This record gives sequence, C-alpha cells and structure tokens, in this order.
Amino acid sequence: MPLSDVKALTFDVFGTVVDWRGSVSREIASLAGERGLDIDADLFADEWRAGYGPGMNRVRTGEWGWIGIDAIHRRRLDELLVRFNIEGLTEDETTHLNKIWHRLDPWPEAVEGLTRLKSKFIIASLSNGSVALLTNMAKRAGLPWDCVLSSELSGHYKPDPESYQKAAELLGLEPGEVMMTAAHQNDLRAAAGSGLRTAFVRRQDEFGHGTGLGNTADPESDPSFDFTANSFNDLADQLGCA
Repeated sequence: MPLSDVKALTFDVFGTVVDWRGSVSREIASLAGERGLDIDADLFADEWRAGYGPGMNRVRTGEWGWIGIDAIHRRRLDELLVRFNIEGLTEDETTHLNKIWHRLDPWPEAVEGLTRLKSKFIIASLSNGSVALLTNMAKRAGLPWDCVLSSELSGHYKPDPESYQKAAELLGLEPGEVMMTAAHQNDLRAAAGSGLRTAFVRRQDEFGHGTGLGNTADPESDPSFDFTANSFNDLADQLGCA
C-alpha cells in the first residue's frame, strides 16, 4: 500500500511524546526537598523505568496475570521506596506518587507538532500506558489526540503484533493505512512486521540532556523506516502538513 494511502498516525508516548525522565526526576526531587531526603532523583527515575520492560515481560510470559501499567509501576515503586529509604508515605501519598506517570510533561515542540499533523491525519496514542493514564496525561498536557488508544485494548503489550493490529482495526483502517511514530527502533520494527508504516522521531535527550543515550537512528545507516525526523514539526514538514 503506497505511503499516500496513510490516513492515521499512531504514537508511542513515553519518550516519544513526553519527557518521562525529566518529569519523574523533577517530581522526585521535589518530594526529597519537602521531606529533607538525600535522593538521586535522576537515578530514581532511571531505576523506576527499568522495571517497566521486565514487568510487561512477566505479564507476557504468564508469570503475572494481566495487570495494567499502573500496577506494574506500583510494584516497582514499592521496591524503590525501600531501596532509597523513603519512609512515612501514606497510602494516598504513595498512590499519588505512583501516578507521576499520568503527569508527564511533553517535549517542547510536541503539542505544536501534533496539532500540525492532526490537520492532515487522524492522530492517536498507541502506548503501553493505560487508557486512563493516557487520557489524564493528554488532559493535563494539552495533547490533541483524536483518539486515545492503548495496547491494553488488545490484551497485549507492545511489541506484540496484536497491539498494532488492534489499533488499525479500532480505527477502521488497514494496517498499511496507519503509520506508527516512535523514538524507539524496536517498536517501529514490530509495527512494520504487522504491516504498519513507520516514522522514527529522534529524541536525543530521552535519558537526560547531553548523556548521548537517546535514540538517534541514521536513515542512511538504518533505512528501516519510511520517515526519519528530528521532531514532530520536522515530520509535519516532510508529510506536507500546514
């Protein structure tokens, strides 16, 4: 199916649309300041995120029954509160802390770029975050989704093919009419394997400014993707959006 037939763009969210590391680190640093704790907030953010993939794999392998991302994040948070010697939080405070992931800030150009892309295409999230998380995040950050889609609607986490196929089905489109947009190569390769088109957006600061740990695929050395862009605005320019 030619690229001209693409009608919808679906987006990975954590790292692609929002700055998860900076957002989590800032909130942890604020908590530490309020309580007089000595916490490496960046390390806490990294360690929390490090539990994300293994938690989903435990669901994928059947070790855990189906649980949503909030529950996966909470199991990891309970471990980290012990490891970082954070004591005295009430259950309500811990629940609020766990929902940091509902309050992530977008990358500086994300809302503008998404709005431009929306002028020509249907735009929807396609994240392993829950519908509730993604809705709360969009409401707070002003993300202009036409539709909030989550892998939980398929009962599978990305990169399982069912998550991409279900998104196309829910949009009433063929897989080739949908373009997955992400800052993570493995996500895009899995989407392509399910018949979706792909757009790679570099987020060099995903793991902190100047760390060099972000995603910077080169379209010449890695021509796997239909588009490679430096931002959503760059992608909008390439796709002929106003």
